[in-house]
Amino acid sequence: MLQYAESPPGSDRLLINRYINSEILLPFVSGLGLLVLIFVGYTATVQLNLAAQGQLSGSTALGLIALNTFVTLEVLMPSALFFSVLAAISRIHRDQEMNVLYASGISRLRILGAVFQFAVVVALITGFISMEGRPWAYREIYRLEAEAAARFDLKKLATGEFVSMGTSDYIFIADDIDLDQGLHKNVFLHKKHRGEDRTEIIVAEQAALPELNPGETLNARFYHGYHYLLDQRESQDVTVRFDYLSVDMGYSEALGNYRRKAETTSQLGKSGEPKDIAEYQWRLSTPLATLLLALLATPLGRSDPRQSRLRSIFIAISVYVAMFGLTSVTRTFIEQGRIDAFPGLWSSYAIIFIVLLLLLRRPGTN
Repeated sequence: MLQYAESPPGSDRLLINRYINSEILLPFVSGLGLLVLIFVGYTATVQLNLAAQGQLSGSTALGLIALNTFVTLEVLMPSALFFSVLAAISRIHRDQEMNVLYASGISRLRILGAVFQFAVVVALITGFISMEGRPWAYREIYRLEAEAAARFDLKKLATGEFVSMGTSDYIFIADDIDLDQGLHKNVFLHKKHRGEDRTEIIVAEQAALPELNPGETLNARFYHGYHYLLDQRESQDVTVRFDYLSVDMGYSEALGNYRRKAETTSQLGKSGEPKDIAEYQWRLSTPLATLLLALLATPLGRSDPRQSRLRSIFIAISVYVAMFGLTSVTRTFIEQGRIDAFPGLWSSYAIIFIVLLLLLRRPGTN
């Protein structure tokens, strides 16, 4: 007599989870890839254009493209997850597979649990990017941008324009340039000494200006000209004619001031500044936002046989836009001090959670 082995306990649950997850995975990967490709194309246009103008090196441009793309993953991944869950659930309903699952004793709560399982993985990755990867990427972006600005070759600047020399008080202008020799011609250098009522002016036939290297002293060399020191208080002006003059213009700073987006999450958590609080809560809430988006897409993906697909998509997109709009407005209010740290950004997610419960309690969705 033949005997049939019973399925191990919980095997049907694993089977359903694998099926739902596989239906979500393909549109998620393809959707995320498409969003990344679009963003890379846009960013590449901007950065490579700057590289073509000589303001960035090719390697710096590629680095900025990669880092900016990495930063946007904290938004692109939840968005791709929302629309992939929406697409998967809609297809299962449209092909009547969901009715088969219901007839087999699979509850809607089980379907929601399978979506939740997939969303948790994406939420953990998104949370890591938001709390650790994003600030690191911004630090690298600011560093590359600062170094690119500091290393901008002055020999490539258009002549006849006033140029501020790094972080110093010197203002420089030249009438012409010899790119082969790296010399500016008929130059004028001006510096106002603050608090001393004294002005320094250099007029020379030629000048050699080095690249602005971060952390290094900027030494400019002038040939055949006059050095004027104009004293506005005692009228003790000094005029010196020279054949060669070297001027120390101070250090070129490559590191910018405090950047909130580049600050570590732990340091932001210690701050009482409203803008720091808003940034801190935004990072912490990213995994929660990812989960809520996936769970919202589950009831929104349900469609009746005679229901218009465009109507369902329009409602889903409206909910998606409303969620990001609500959190963005709440974040702005926290930055402005109009909302306290508590409930802070969590108040917007409480509203979204209530909307989720209402969608799950709709007739035919529980």
